[in-house]
Amino acid sequence: MRLDRFLSQNTALTRSRARQAIRRGRVTVAGARVSDPSAPLADTAEVRLDGEPLNATGPRYFMLHKPVGWVSVTRHDRHPTVLDLLGVEPRAGLHAAGRLDLSASGLVLITDDGDWSHRLTSPRRRCPKRYRVSLAGPLTDVQAAALREGVVLRGEITPTRSAGLEILDSTTILLTLTEGRYHQVKRMCAAVGNRVVALHREAIGPLELDPGLAPGQWRVLTAEEIRQAVVD
Repeated sequence: MRLDRFLSQNTALTRSRARQAIRRGRVTVAGARVSDPSAPLADTAEVRLDGEPLNATGPRYFMLHKPVGWVSVTRHDRHPTVLDLLGVEPRAGLHAAGRLDLSASGLVLITDDGDWSHRLTSPRRRCPKRYRVSLAGPLTDVQAAALREGVVLRGEITPTRSAGLEILDSTTILLTLTEGRYHQVKRMCAAVGNRVVALHREAIGPLELDPGLAPGQWRVLTAEEIRQAVVD
């Protein structure tokens, strides 16, 4: 296996960032600094990144039902993280492939395959994400049309991309986005004069949150789900 591929599979680095790290001298193999990303790696060689050993665990992929109150980062000073909830060791390299707000619940994908998560979340790919949104007030026809067509968020100039919208009842909608701006769902609803009171992510691309997973539970992705997630 090439050294850069080993790094991308066993850290949160994408392949391009793994190459950068190697070229900058951050990686040692069997105690020697290696600067060639394409260098072949023996199965038994010890690899360190910034002095920390990397375990060749192989890429791991998880689906988690995130409850409200947990953050989608690897470490946080004030709140428990999705990795704390996952409870899998070793934690090195594991990260959320696309974050979900502290106050939101639903599908979070966790992996240590940097290439896979980059392909899944790259803005150029426009991977659709579906959210169940509970609103403070009834959604008007004007608000619905604006959400579908795209709105200008506060502090920004470029309008959001057109969104998929399904109205379930007067205050509950399914909103499907193909971009991931900061707090986008909440800001879009605020921009049309409404307010989000609950937000739940149901799907990322072709992957739907397993209905058998209660909040806080997780399972390993199947080989077919792993493949489907990054098929263009």
